[in-house]
Amino acid sequence: MKRIICTVTNDLTYDQRMIRICTSLSEAGYHVLLVGRELENSKPLAKQAFDQKRFRLLFNKGKLFYFEYNLRLFLFLLFASFEIVNVVDLDTLLPGFLVSRLKHKVCVYDAHEYFTEVPEVVGRPVVKKVWQALAKSIIPRLKYCYTVGEHLASVFEENYGTTFTVIRNVPYKKEGTREVDSIHGQIPFIVLYQGVLNEGRGLEEAIQAMVYLEGAQLWLAGEGDLSSDLRALSRNLGVESKVKFLGRIPPAELFETTKKAHLGLNLLKNKGLNYYFSLANKAFDYIQAGIPSLNMAFPEYEKINRRYQVFVLLETLDPEKIAEVVESLRNDNVLYANIVKGCWAASDYYTWENEEKTLLNFYRNVLTELK
Repeated sequence: MKRIICTVTNDLTYDQRMIRICTSLSEAGYHVLLVGRELENSKPLAKQAFDQKRFRLLFNKGKLFYFEYNLRLFLFLLFASFEIVNVVDLDTLLPGFLVSRLKHKVCVYDAHEYFTEVPEVVGRPVVKKVWQALAKSIIPRLKYCYTVGEHLASVFEENYGTTFTVIRNVPYKKEGTREVDSIHGQIPFIVLYQGVLNEGRGLEEAIQAMVYLEGAQLWLAGEGDLSSDLRALSRNLGVESKVKFLGRIPPAELFETTKKAHLGLNLLKNKGLNYYFSLANKAFDYIQAGIPSLNMAFPEYEKINRRYQVFVLLETLDPEKIAEVVESLRNDNVLYANIVKGCWAASDYYTWENEEKTLLNFYRNVLTELK
């Protein structure tokens, strides 16, 4: 049985993407270990089909965090038994690459995002140059890479001269349909954001939009760096009764919350190519739940919407425009019903069951190098 070690920097509990990937690989007969880190508020790990390990670190942010985590990961991998190390994003690439070369093993690069273009890096030129140098020195030397969208794959292939397979970050197929008439027109009209409450997600604008809306509620399912600021903003604007902070919801329970909503939000500020070329899993979660969602008019979402009418796309991120779109969906039964029907059609195509086939075929090709 071939052993794969997958490496991330989060605490594993809420990483639906890696849970799906590791479960699929485990069920296909690989011995899989997912490595992350344990935070002060981390919950006990749920039992999975694969093994899990978390490092408890002294530092949990900034340069010292990256140094400590990469050192711990390097030492762990150096003495661990594996055939393949699957490094997720640039922040775990260096130790995985170095140890794979030292031990003559295979390093697979999983580019979940355009790391050098995330908001936290784009505005810091020196930091960005360091990550760019790391990427340009290692990625062109890797044979097996994949990412989450076609636009990112094209950019990476142009930048690094190596092939990237596309394995989308989509949920499992959910059974059952929802009657449009039974949910439309209900009060409150529930607008849901699910995900991390961090910079660049359009969350401030979403809360500001509630000033213009009556009979609607904004639900925020998640926590993050902006948790306190967003709560303060809702109080200062006098909309705290319209904004519900649901906290972190375990992945197994999140879909039930999503089904209660009437509209999903996936609003990203164009603060770097990572967001511009993004294809967020929450957009597909909304599709599986059969609810329209409001997204930015970025390339991947435009492409999907040309095939299936599942989104309402915004050209600019503006609170009044957000409120206007919410009102139009509440008042236009035909438009709303058509988008819901588009979601049900798309829900058969954008499923993990389909993407899993690409994942397993990718690893079958990797295995050819091990023989």
